[in-house]
Amino acid sequence: MASLNVGNLGEFLREQRRTAQLSLRQLADAAGVSNPYLSQIERGLRKPSAEILQQLAKALRISAETLYVQAGILDERKGLDGVEVQTVILTDPALNERQKQVLLQIYESFRKENGLGSGGKDTVVSGPEDGRGADSLETEADGGPHAT
Repeated sequence: MASLNVGNLGEFLREQRRTAQLSLRQLADAAGVSNPYLSQIERGLRKPSAEILQQLAKALRISAETLYVQAGILDERKGLDGVEVQTVILTDPALNERQKQVLLQIYESFRKENGLGSGGKDTVVSGPEDGRGADSLETEADGGPHAT
């Protein structure tokens, strides 16, 4: 496991708190931690657990992964392959199969447009169930119907 860079984490947390226009006490209350403990984290004196980071992220309305990267728990490069995005889409119970497939196609088209290629090695994205097939979702960069 990577060593924690608590100083940068504290500075980052303070910046996020100020951006959210929250006092130290307000954030501590929202995250369910004590005011002195949060102060020590911000000053780089304490190393918060992943659970505490998750609570802080929720209170700040940012992703827990962002704080994990700041704390050195996660390597920033891990999310760059797109697999995490695909997993979230595929496992979201609020979406039906057709919606999941359309979202994955759009996501992949943006990745290709930005020169990143496929996010997952085994990703299979079938066309929408309306019979138009995958070609109906082409973007301008793919030479789709609006290409100039």
